[in-house]
Amino acid sequence: MDITLADLIPLLPLLVTTGTAVVAMITIGIKRDYGLTAVITIIGLLFAALSAAYLMPNTNSQVTPLMVVDQYSLFFTVVTCATAMFIAIFSYSYLANLDDHKEEYYLLLVIATIGAIVMVSSNHFVSTILGLETLSMSLYGMVAYPVHVKKPIKFPLEASVKYLVLSAAASGILLFGIALIYAQTGTLEFASVVNVPNITEGLDDGFTITALVLVFVGIAFKLSLAPFHMWTPDVYEGSPLPATTYLATIGKAAMFVVLLRLIEASEALTFNSFILVISLVATASILAGNLLALFQRSLKRVLAYSSIAHMGYLLIAVVASYFVQGSISVEAVTIYLVAYMIMSAGAFGVATVASSSEQEFDRIEDYKGLFWRSPLLAAVFTAMLLSLAGIPLTVGFIGKFYIFFAGVEAALWILLAVLIVGSGIGLYYYLRIVYCMLLAVDVEQKFDIALGRNISSHAVLVFLLVLLIGFGVYPAPLMAMIETISTYI
Repeated sequence: MDITLADLIPLLPLLVTTGTAVVAMITIGIKRDYGLTAVITIIGLLFAALSAAYLMPNTNSQVTPLMVVDQYSLFFTVVTCATAMFIAIFSYSYLANLDDHKEEYYLLLVIATIGAIVMVSSNHFVSTILGLETLSMSLYGMVAYPVHVKKPIKFPLEASVKYLVLSAAASGILLFGIALIYAQTGTLEFASVVNVPNITEGLDDGFTITALVLVFVGIAFKLSLAPFHMWTPDVYEGSPLPATTYLATIGKAAMFVVLLRLIEASEALTFNSFILVISLVATASILAGNLLALFQRSLKRVLAYSSIAHMGYLLIAVVASYFVQGSISVEAVTIYLVAYMIMSAGAFGVATVASSSEQEFDRIEDYKGLFWRSPLLAAVFTAMLLSLAGIPLTVGFIGKFYIFFAGVEAALWILLAVLIVGSGIGLYYYLRIVYCMLLAVDVEQKFDIALGRNISSHAVLVFLLVLLIGFGVYPAPLMAMIETISTYI
């Protein structure tokens, strides 16, 4: 098909992000300037987010056979670019003392964001794989970034290799499932997955079920769903904090949007066997994630296992989408993804601001007495943790309420019981961190200097806190927008 200038307008956020990567690359080639590269990255991501927001009200275009640019994809493009911009700001002070070239980190961050934008706009397996591999390849570098020849650091390199090997295996499983779908349908569009003449209503076809399960397993690995979650705590713990933040937010959200589009477009849930598989994975993820988080002393590992449980909560709404008329399940997934990105960016952001590439404060005990040493960071951290626990007056409560409502409408009582049990367990380990911050200490705070070195990072944390409480107290504007865009999925 011929692409005209008018067809390129909906792709403006993608073009701006790509242009940012090119400009950053040229700048690095001409003169290495860490501050300039960071500014170029932040401004480029800001303009990409603004361009997506500008296009959102009146855009619904199948630009190419591989991508659809509609209000839903543009909404998540805004969220993705904004989150990437926040991570870029957090990264500046974190990497400032790294004794090596730092500029390429921002190049990797922008390229990863390009992959995420492609993924949220994808309605075809080819664009999904291209976006996923663009995102993943960049993340391999971001995870290992503090490692260099003169001063080798074990854990980031180990985390990167683990992520690379296991991610490659998951991609292989995903591609095998896609190959089975292509063999049966002759096309790679999401909508064609169950478009097979010999499948009649109520009759499960083993070939299609096998293909769907393989695709779901590949996606489940990227989402850290149990029992495909084994890489998550080790990779989170070994990665530098900005890379961990990216993995936990944009990496998860982009992949879940792909899963949601696939489920909605293909009507894959018409197979009872596939519903059972998703339900079992959701149950395992919620219980395993919350129970394993109870025994962790590392903040990163707690949040890693917590993320497994949160992805399990989201699967409840995915299952409910088959049983509930209308878009309530899509709305539930969307609001929870937005809430999860705010909460995770804020929680990891506090840890990033308190740490540096030379020394990370990862153990829960490192935050002992934080309320008395840095009330602002402690207040932000507490709000994020309470929101992750689903406490009222936070956006996390609104997201969990919508998930629960979708489950009630679909009469998924067993999954809802698991959600309640998981939320109760989660409340304990989140409050344990809050309790640790309230304790008095006798020694000098180890990261007093780090806390005051970057005003912009503190400003981002305050902004995330405002979003968290604002959408928790008055979610009507956000929900009105989500109700509108959810009809495009």
